[in-house]
Amino acid sequence: MGYPAAVIPEKIFFKIGEVCDLVGVQAHVLRYWETEFNMLSPQKNRSGQRTYRRRDVEIALRIKELLYDEMFTIAGAKKKLQSELREQSRLKIVTSEPLQREVILQPVPTIQPTEEDFEDDPIYEEDFDEVEMTLEEPEMPLEMNSERREALKSLASQLLELSEMVRKSKLDDEHFRLRKY
Repeated sequence: MGYPAAVIPEKIFFKIGEVCDLVGVQAHVLRYWETEFNMLSPQKNRSGQRTYRRRDVEIALRIKELLYDEMFTIAGAKKKLQSELREQSRLKIVTSEPLQREVILQPVPTIQPTEEDFEDDPIYEEDFDEVEMTLEEPEMPLEMNSERREALKSLASQLLELSEMVRKSKLDDEHFRLRKY
């Protein structure tokens, strides 16, 4: 019986309920798989909740496929998954030329003081009210295409998610301190 391919959202961390929905199994099944498959090892946050990374979700989806679709036993699925992961780690692309990275951000103009800026100050002969600053113009303006816009949106959503996790962690710490005393 084939299952539709799951689309994994662009997130850094997933809660166990989200992974259950993506994989299509209950939480106790995921927790059992963690005991049987050592490559499925979500981190736990300070409050002890599991936080799955994208790689963990992909592994859980593959485990489900091996067990439910290809009818492997737990032991067979474990061996098959280990060999697949070993093969993936061996395949590394080596190129003779270094990869060129596209510049997404525009360079920041820098302030270039001149010697005249330091003439009248008793210490450095600099009067800060009269300093004349020059700005270098960037070489070429940055175009914002749809790919860059999507990359920035993704980055912004990940930063918001991290910010929310930090905020919740601080709240959990504060709650723990209040309960402790």
